[in-house]
Amino acid sequence: MEAVIAVVALLFVLFVALGVYAAVKVVGAAKRGVDRTITQARRTVEDHTLRAKSFAQPGPAGEIAQLRLKLRTSMRATQDALHAGAAEDESLKESLGLFERLSAHGHELDAELRRLESEPDRAALTERLPGLRERTERITRSADSLRWAARDRARRFADDDLDTLSAQIDVEAGALRHWTTEEPPASSASAPPPPWPEAPAADAAASRQTWQDTPRTHTPDEPDRPAITPPDPRPAYPWQKKPRPESTT
Repeated sequence: MEAVIAVVALLFVLFVALGVYAAVKVVGAAKRGVDRTITQARRTVEDHTLRAKSFAQPGPAGEIAQLRLKLRTSMRATQDALHAGAAEDESLKESLGLFERLSAHGHELDAELRRLESEPDRAALTERLPGLRERTERITRSADSLRWAARDRARRFADDDLDTLSAQIDVEAGALRHWTTEEPPASSASAPPPPWPEAPAADAAASRQTWQDTPRTHTPDEPDRPAITPPDPRPAYPWQKKPRPESTT
């Protein structure tokens, strides 16, 4: 009985632990979803604010806002492209490592530009603008290069796959069109002659006999010949006796 109670208690503890673990996972996923939504909303609001400042504020302040907007847009687009491509192409993981190093410089520049937005000394801000512009250009150029290389690679793979698929479809279409047709009947000239029927027995016996000569017909100018030619008289010799006449008595 004590063993049964111990097993039941152990199962209860396991169920409670699994429930707590599932609840923590659900809460964590919900929290990450909320944080992602808040981050996305904050990013959208900040981008719209920077875009408004770049148009509304003239001078160095407006240019600072324009540099920040350009930097953030380029880095975010490159990050999305690399992460999307790395899920299907393992070779982009090295590019992701390079982008992480580039992102460190991008975040540092973005933080510096954010601080300079509220700088009251316009002369000092104007003096530092060429350097900030050059750094922004270098970072965004590198990010754009990575992004376009990843897109070109993905498009190349897609083109190769499309070429292979098109070739396979052409082969299959040709096989589907290759149906069997009936051959036209051959002409009687090229067909072998049918075998002759076997002759009847009587005809076969007659065919084995020797054909007689056809009786010769005579013309009116040719004299008739006797059917049997009389033999020539025998020659008489001196030692032969004369034949005696036969007696009638």
